[in-house]
Amino acid sequence: MTHFRLYLLGLLLLFGAFVALEYYRPRPLNWQPTLSNKDKIPYGTYALYDVLPQLLGTGSVESVRLPVYNQLFKEDEPDTTGDSVAASRSAAAPSSTGRDSASALAPASGQAKPSGPAPTLPMQPTTYFFIANQFAISQLEGQALLAFVAAGNDVFIAAEELDNAGGRAVFADSLGVRFQEADSARTPGLPRPDSVLVRLVNPALGPATLRLPAQAATARLVVRGGHQGITLATDAQGRAVLLRLNHGRGQVYLCSVPIILSNYYVLAPRHRPFALGALSYLPTGRPVWWDEYQKQGRLGEQSVLRVLLAHDSLRTAYYLLWVTAILFIVIEARRRQRIIPVSKPLPNTTLLFTRTVASLYQQGRSHNRIAEKKVSLFLDYLRSRFHEPAPDLGDDAFRERLSQKAGLPRLRIDELLRLINFVRTAPVVTDRELLTLSRAIRDFKQEST
Repeated sequence: MTHFRLYLLGLLLLFGAFVALEYYRPRPLNWQPTLSNKDKIPYGTYALYDVLPQLLGTGSVESVRLPVYNQLFKEDEPDTTGDSVAASRSAAAPSSTGRDSASALAPASGQAKPSGPAPTLPMQPTTYFFIANQFAISQLEGQALLAFVAAGNDVFIAAEELDNAGGRAVFADSLGVRFQEADSARTPGLPRPDSVLVRLVNPALGPATLRLPAQAATARLVVRGGHQGITLATDAQGRAVLLRLNHGRGQVYLCSVPIILSNYYVLAPRHRPFALGALSYLPTGRPVWWDEYQKQGRLGEQSVLRVLLAHDSLRTAYYLLWVTAILFIVIEARRRQRIIPVSKPLPNTTLLFTRTVASLYQQGRSHNRIAEKKVSLFLDYLRSRFHEPAPDLGDDAFRERLSQKAGLPRLRIDELLRLINFVRTAPVVTDRELLTLSRAIRDFKQEST
C-alpha cells in the first residue's frame, strides 16, 4: 500500500510539472492577420491605434463597435429591400455643420429629400477609419456612407476585398472603382513572385518603398472610365494600391494592402515611412471613428443564447431545463446499473495440445514421424538463424559454411548431418536413435554462436 501511494504521488508530481511547463512555455508567435486594435501580434493594429491621435493631431479616436448604418443613424437598419426606402434612407445624412443635413445630402445621393428620421452625426467633420481583411457592407450602408462623405467627412478603407453583402455593389459602383486580382496581369508561364514592391507616388514624402509578401498584397485598385481618382501609391508595375477619390465635399481613401498598417510595418524603422506617408494624406485635427465592427462584431455578449439570458423568466427556465436533464441522467443511470460479471480469459492450451500429440506418437511407437518433425524444425532453424533457405545436406560447401557460421568443428557438423540422413532413410527409428538425434540437435543449438 505504501508503494502504491508513492507511485501515485510521483505521478501527481510529474503531472503538475507537465502542466507548469506547458503554462509557462513561451507561446509561438501568431502571424494571423487579425488587424484588430486589441492585438499586439505582428499583424494586429494595436500600435497604429495607440499612435493615431498623435499622427492626426486629434485627441478623439473612438473605437466603434456598431454597423455603419447604426453608427450614422443611431438606429437599426430597416429590414426591407424596397428601392424607395433605400433611396430615402440614403438621402438622410448630415452636412459638415449639422445645420442643414437633408438639403446638403439630397444632391449628393441624387434622390428625393429624406422621409425618415435625420441621422445623428458629429457637429464637425469626422474621419471614419476602416482596416479589415474584407470590407463588407449592405446596400443601405453603402448609400449612407456615401452621403456621409458627401457632407464633408472623410473615409479611409484599407481592405483586400470590397463587398456589398446582400445587394448591388452601390458603394464601389458610385465611386467608380473596383478591386482587381494582382495575378490578372501576370504573364502565363512565368513563376508567381513571392514578394511585391509598393511605393508612394509623391516624391515629397521621400523614398518610401516597401516590400510585402505576395500573399499579403493580392489586390489592386482600378478606376473605371468616366471617373477620376488620384493615385497615391502603386506597385512595381504602376498599378494603384492607394487611391483618393473625391465625393461631394469629402474624400474616400482606398487601400488594397491593409497589412501595411499592422504592428509589424508601423513599428519597424525601415517599414514605418511608408505607413506614415500613406496616413499623411488624411486631414488633421478631426475626430476619428475607428471601426472594429468589421473584425470584432458588436460590443457585448455575442452568444446565440443572449436573448434567453437577457430575461429573468427565460434565464430561469433555461437553468431549470439543465438541472432537470442532469437529474434525469443521474437517476436513470443509477436505476439501470447492473453488475457486470467477470469473464475469465481463455487459457492457452497450445502446450497441452503439443504434449497430447507427442504422447499419441509415443504410444503408437511412431518414431519415424517424430524424427521427421524434428528434422523439419531443425531445417527451419537453419533458415531463420543462419539464412540457409534450401540447404543440401550432402553438399560439402554447405557443411563447411555451416561450420563457420555455427562456430563448431567440421566433425561435429558431419556427425549431426549423418544422424539426420540416417533417420530420413531408416525404415524404423528406435527409441535410442531418436534420443541420440534429439540430443545432437539440442547440443548444436546451444553451442552454436
